[in-house]
Amino acid sequence: MSLKGKQITFIGLNYAPEDTAIGLYSTQMVEALINAGAHVNVVTAFPYYPQWKIDDAYKNKPNYLQEDHKDAKLYRYKQYVPEIPTFLKRIIHILSFTKGSFFNLRKIKHTDLVISIIPFTSSAWLAGYHAKSHKAKNWIHIQDFEFDAALQSGVSSGGKKFIFKFLFSLEQRILNKANVISTISHNMIAKLESKTSQPNYYLPNWIDENQVNPATAQSHSYLQSDKFKLLYSGNVGDKQDWDYFLAFAKALPPQHYDIIIVGAGARYQQLKAEAQQENIYFYDPVPFEELSDLLCSADAHFLFQKTEVLDTVMPSKLLGMMASKKPSLVLGNEASEVKTVMQKANAGLYFSKPDVQTAIGQLEKWRTDSGLRDKIGIDARNYVVKHFSRQEILNKWLNSLSELLET
Repeated sequence: MSLKGKQITFIGLNYAPEDTAIGLYSTQMVEALINAGAHVNVVTAFPYYPQWKIDDAYKNKPNYLQEDHKDAKLYRYKQYVPEIPTFLKRIIHILSFTKGSFFNLRKIKHTDLVISIIPFTSSAWLAGYHAKSHKAKNWIHIQDFEFDAALQSGVSSGGKKFIFKFLFSLEQRILNKANVISTISHNMIAKLESKTSQPNYYLPNWIDENQVNPATAQSHSYLQSDKFKLLYSGNVGDKQDWDYFLAFAKALPPQHYDIIIVGAGARYQQLKAEAQQENIYFYDPVPFEELSDLLCSADAHFLFQKTEVLDTVMPSKLLGMMASKKPSLVLGNEASEVKTVMQKANAGLYFSKPDVQTAIGQLEKWRTDSGLRDKIGIDARNYVVKHFSRQEILNKWLNSLSELLET
């Protein structure tokens, strides 16, 4: 499993100090590479997610910035970040990062392996160019099929669909240049196989059982009411069904339930304006070190995905929800892998028809039966710790990288 002395270039939009979603996983991937003895250069953006604005600590930095972070050398570019990420502005956002990263890559003189993260697909395009220039191996890791996600979530509505034929063709050409392509769910592997015949690898997102741990968690200040506390923590974006959420929230008995939304994202301000109820509370994201306290202080979690979204994403937030030892209420596509995981784990209720009464009926059972809640929570945590352990998943991945470099 040793990568001692190997030069690795890692290309991804999101990285520390971003400590949610893709930024967290990318950072931990690089840490694993360094612990295995590799020298890693990271080509990334200025931190901006999930608030969709450049982090205050970086606002006055030069457009091109080099940093050291836990023995990794970081090459950052100050990309354009739209406050309201419309379809056109997202394209400019992507092009901005791609341009700056192209020039940053030219500063890296040696590499044995290039690892890129999708989204953005343009990161993988840069990786193909960089790998070819250095006669290096090329590994692409897909966290989200961004073009499919845009098409399914409605971001591409109107007269934009003609663009997608070109985008999918471009995506295929980029994927065909990889030596190996990994992605995070079995459904996404199947979708990947419909796009390219290149070798693939199942690399699910993971959970560190000590970082979300009800045995050591303290009560969080956001969740201290005597009511049943229903929590959503994460990105407030286009993939979630917020119209269903609003109908659900209005029907939920306010005398029994508080709804807490902790996050940021493209739909955050709009949702905050629309959800004017006395029992709905909005908070900014918490620091990573408070995440365990936050998740474990809830009585139950909810995640309402648009039911038309299939195969494009396996929500990483589900792992934290399950690790918190609390039941989860999840809406999503009937054929989603999330449904399979939740049912195998006995992690709560997964439903595919956006029926308000189904959700409320289940919550009432949990609210009035703490023993049932405890049983579901224990089963959920045991499953996620067994099947999505950070150390085991990353060690297997490092072995695969070593084998690739030996060919």
